[in-house]
Amino acid sequence: MGRALIVEADGGSRGNPGPAGFGALVRDAGTGEVLAEAAEALGTATNNVAEYRGLIAGLEAAARIDAGASVVARMDSKLVVEQMSGRWKVKHPAMRPLAERAKEAAAGLGAVVYEWVPRAENADADALANEAMDAAAEGRPVRLGGDGAAPPAARATPAGPPSGSGWSAEPDTAPTRLVLLRHGETPMSVERRFAGTGDIDLTEAGREQARRAARGLAGEGIEAVVASPLRRTMDTARIVAGELGLEVEPEEGLRETDFGEWEGMTFGEVQERRPEDLARWLADPEAAPPGGESLAAAVRRAGEGRDKVAARHRGRKVLVVTHVTPIKALVAQALGAPVEALYRMHVDVSSVTRVDVFSDGPMLLRSFNDTHHLEA
Repeated sequence: MGRALIVEADGGSRGNPGPAGFGALVRDAGTGEVLAEAAEALGTATNNVAEYRGLIAGLEAAARIDAGASVVARMDSKLVVEQMSGRWKVKHPAMRPLAERAKEAAAGLGAVVYEWVPRAENADADALANEAMDAAAEGRPVRLGGDGAAPPAARATPAGPPSGSGWSAEPDTAPTRLVLLRHGETPMSVERRFAGTGDIDLTEAGREQARRAARGLAGEGIEAVVASPLRRTMDTARIVAGELGLEVEPEEGLRETDFGEWEGMTFGEVQERRPEDLARWLADPEAAPPGGESLAAAVRRAGEGRDKVAARHRGRKVLVVTHVTPIKALVAQALGAPVEALYRMHVDVSSVTRVDVFSDGPMLLRSFNDTHHLEA
């Protein structure tokens, strides 16, 4: 018999749609002790999207604590409570993927019942949601919780300026400069197809782009070359590293998103054949293509890969040969932008983006999608 837990969740938007965020926490039903918290700034979204995202985060946090738990999920959103209880239909197409995601999260627990409470009785989740909305309005990141999240009492308050500020508490320490190079052209990039974890060859034009990138980077003082382990990135990296007299280090965290069943399809083909899957993916960064990986998971993985590279090469200039999603992810992290910002970036094949990573956390975007070397 699993333990009894209470999930308190809330979400909101200032403008509906407008700067949005959610908050959730998990309590022990017997003692009232807070066991986990989650909050996230969502960028621009509606109230209902934020409320559902809060519920999903709370249920997933409860499952991490005890997958067999019986849960009472309390919210001050009558709409979400009635829809999740099965008494009201989910009519809005954009809400259906989120409702399905919430049902999947609930299925990972022993039993879940939903209870409406007045806003005054949901004050802790409301406070977390408002913190996240403040961050969304100010364009700074807030993300508490996730896998392995510590209870609030165990979290340390970070010292120094916020990581999105572009300032470092160690101004005299040289940052690690990541020179992010997207791999050269492939047949899939020419046809604008989803190209994830499949091993794809470069075209001859892609190999020439890599050679031009090597010439363009020759004067930057690159001291190490790291690459996603996929063929198109390793081949690009070997061409450039050969010109620079360096070896290539593979880094698994910097591979492309796994697009699952969408691999090799165009956006239009996915829209025609799998419209509900695509709508779910576009509405929720935590949703994954069938058999694939969510955008949010890929972003977290790219951040872990960045940290590993920065730890191995602290204070050096490192060429990182990778893919569209990891490059966008590191740019968004440098700017303190939400995951949804990835939908608003374009990264050309063989383009160069430069990011500084300081040892105490902050990042600084120095250039984005530079293609000057291809014009030579």
